[in-house]
Amino acid sequence: MLLPSIFGENLFDDDWMFPFDSDFFGKKNPLYGKHAKNLMKTDVRETESSYEVDIDLPGFKKDEIKAQLENGYLTVSAAKGLDKDEQDQKGKYIRQERYAGAMSRSFYIGEEVSQDEIRAKYENGILRLTIPKKDAKPAVEEKKHIAIEG
Repeated sequence: MLLPSIFGENLFDDDWMFPFDSDFFGKKNPLYGKHAKNLMKTDVRETESSYEVDIDLPGFKKDEIKAQLENGYLTVSAAKGLDKDEQDQKGKYIRQERYAGAMSRSFYIGEEVSQDEIRAKYENGILRLTIPKKDAKPAVEEKKHIAIEG
C-alpha cells in the first residue's frame, strides 16, 4: 500500500500518533533521530569455514569505523563529526538533516576466536567481516570414572 508522504516522511508515522517513544523520553538516537532503526542493518551468512557479516554504514569513511573483540564480543562502532556553520556563504539553511554522533553494535562470537583471525573490508558503504568458525569448548568437562579393580 502506498502511503502519502511529505518531504520523504511517512504521513502516518508513529511519532505523531504515538509520541511515547519520542525525544521527550530520550529514546531517539541523536545521530539520525527516528531513522536510526534503518542504520547498521546487518546480514550474517554462514559458509563451511566461516561467518560473513555485512553491516551497512553509508556515509562513513574507513577511519570513522572501529571494530574490536573483547571477552568474546565483537563490537563495531562508527562516529561521525560534522562542521556546523550557522550561516552558509550564499544563504541560510532551510532544512538540515545531517548530524554528528556515534553508534555501535555488538555481537557475541565466542572466546575461541582471536582478534587476529577476523578479517575486515570496507567498500561502498558496507563493512564485511569474515569470522572463522571454531569449535566451542565444553563449558563443563565430562567427569571420568576410575576403574576399580578387585
